[in-house]
Amino acid sequence: MQTHKNKWYSWLIIFILIINGGLYTGCDNEEAVDTSIVLKAFGPSPALRGGELRFIGSNLDKVTAVVFQGLTSGETVEVSEIEVVNEREIRVTIPQNAGPGKVILKTPQGDIQTLTPLTFSEPISISSITPTTLRAGQILTVKGDYLNLIKKVIFVDNVEVESKDFVSQSRDQLQVRVPDEAQTGKIILSNGEEIPIEIYSNEVINIILPTFTEFSPVTVKPGNNINITGTNLDLVAGVKFGGDKIVDEVILNADSTQITVNVPLEAQDDTLKLITKSGLEVKGNKKLITVMPSNLGVDPRTVKNGHTLTIKGKDLDLVASIKFGDIEGQINAKSETEISVIVPETANSKVATLVTFSTKTIDTPEFNYVNPTITALSPNSLMAGSELTVTGSDLDLIRKVIFPSAAKTVNVEPSSSTSFVVNVPTDATSGIVKFVTVNGTEISSPSELTVTEADIPVITSIPASAKPGQLLVIQGTKLNLVESVIFQNNVKATQFGTRSATLLEVYVPENAAKGAVTLKLITFAGKEVSVPITISGTDPITDPSYVFFDFDGKNSWWGSYGKVENDPALSLSGNYFRINQDLPSGWVDFFWRNSQNDLKVTGVTVDEWAIKMDVNVLGGTTMAFKFRLKGTDGDFWAIIPGMENRGGWYTVTIPLTDFKDNDGYGTNILPNVQNITQDFGLATAGDAGFVNMCIDNVRFEKIR
Repeated sequence: MQTHKNKWYSWLIIFILIINGGLYTGCDNEEAVDTSIVLKAFGPSPALRGGELRFIGSNLDKVTAVVFQGLTSGETVEVSEIEVVNEREIRVTIPQNAGPGKVILKTPQGDIQTLTPLTFSEPISISSITPTTLRAGQILTVKGDYLNLIKKVIFVDNVEVESKDFVSQSRDQLQVRVPDEAQTGKIILSNGEEIPIEIYSNEVINIILPTFTEFSPVTVKPGNNINITGTNLDLVAGVKFGGDKIVDEVILNADSTQITVNVPLEAQDDTLKLITKSGLEVKGNKKLITVMPSNLGVDPRTVKNGHTLTIKGKDLDLVASIKFGDIEGQINAKSETEISVIVPETANSKVATLVTFSTKTIDTPEFNYVNPTITALSPNSLMAGSELTVTGSDLDLIRKVIFPSAAKTVNVEPSSSTSFVVNVPTDATSGIVKFVTVNGTEISSPSELTVTEADIPVITSIPASAKPGQLLVIQGTKLNLVESVIFQNNVKATQFGTRSATLLEVYVPENAAKGAVTLKLITFAGKEVSVPITISGTDPITDPSYVFFDFDGKNSWWGSYGKVENDPALSLSGNYFRINQDLPSGWVDFFWRNSQNDLKVTGVTVDEWAIKMDVNVLGGTTMAFKFRLKGTDGDFWAIIPGMENRGGWYTVTIPLTDFKDNDGYGTNILPNVQNITQDFGLATAGDAGFVNMCIDNVRFEKIR
């Protein structure tokens, strides 16, 4: 039997109280005359049931009974057996069914009630627990003392049963139904206080678990059912398959000896486990084996990249994906007996690997890939730099053409499967031409191609950009064949520097078209070589009255970064705005005004006009910028892509149709320039970075 560990200490306190006659609780009546019955003190409190309770006062030998509060609300317990020590002291034995509360003395002069309640030291104890082996749902009986004070029975892993759910409860016994989540171990009785008294059982409560006898079939196709036999299977909450796939929908027979469960598609080969309602796992004694696709065949046996391969067999509905090496094919159709899959363009694996939902794999029989067939090169003899026509079959698979001795491979993507045209590099020589397909296969021309040396200039080096008046230096071979240099819009160069077979120096005309243009080298024989180049420089200002930031008077009212400068070496026309610093991410702004100050919008339409600004990027390419136009129609922004260094000033054009809501990423376009009545100015689009650039002459200009 278990007893409260503080019981000995309680008796010691009582003994001290009796010896010293102290710590008695005061009462109603005061000692008045010798004939009056007066209660001065009583004790001990807290007391032990079955122990003595002493009353001190005057004429107490006349007390006829002592009434205690009962354990149940409203009940009382009366004691008439009183030990009279003398007229000043009486003693009674506290009954076992006495409860806490004020005590009443029955006297001929009337009832006398204690001022303070009697309290008890109640040692909760467990004498027995039965049965010690049981299953969830059965009743556990706990016997002991003061079990009426218990508010919770706690099983292993804090599985609690509250007192409102007890089957029965009294001072010497309580009964509780074992919850589904209960596990084997000792139980705890708790009085449920904030700092609770907790009594542990000596006995271990053995919770019966389900047993796993066997299952069938052992080899099963995912998606089908298996039957698991055992005992107490009603305690099973789910079945755990390989791959940690848990199925909690099971069918239980009447006597709880068999459950039926559907094998999930993702189940992997592994030992099955039963998951109990308490969360424990009961492991089986053998592995479940999942069925794999079988009897595989492919059609066609030679397949073209990008076309359909048909795989036939059995249980193909178990296939989750198909890989060609490391590349996954696109499944277009799938049934139990057939799969249609698109062969990836870059695939070159000789087998397709079927991957099931359970991650098992199986390879198809080997197959081959269609390769292009080259039937002719026309002409078979030509000059380097000329066009070559290639004919054959399945030529749409070719992605590269490699000419003998050529410095670079020519990339192609033929739209026809029977022919395509490719330019022979100017440095190509005679020999076999090689072709590389989309999946990396290399084939050769059936005969050699005869290539004669080109009679046109070959450019090996040219600057990416130049500005009007600048000397443009071109390097290469056979540049001595060049008769004239034509800039875009048929602007012919008139001034040259050195002219030799390997070097051609030409001054860019002042009226050369600006921007990304095409430069043409015309030979004495009339042949033409084109090369892209950027001519930097600014667009002329059509109407200065439409300039709204010139930094020569039409300045910024506010801005966080940059400043106005006037370095003659950098100036385009007087003052300019300069940014030359590291910019943080987020909101970074430069120059701003509002209220249409110096903003001429007369005749400006969204469809026909743009904002232009002249820029000179001195550092690397900038991050994206944003221009803002805000007014009564809303808040509109245009995203300006990063601006590059072109070796001088050039003009950036921002069509007004680029201004959209939602910070420039919306769908609504700026409707009316005349309603720009609030902020207008320049900021970054949010990225951080170092910027070194100049800006001038921000203006409206008609572009259509």
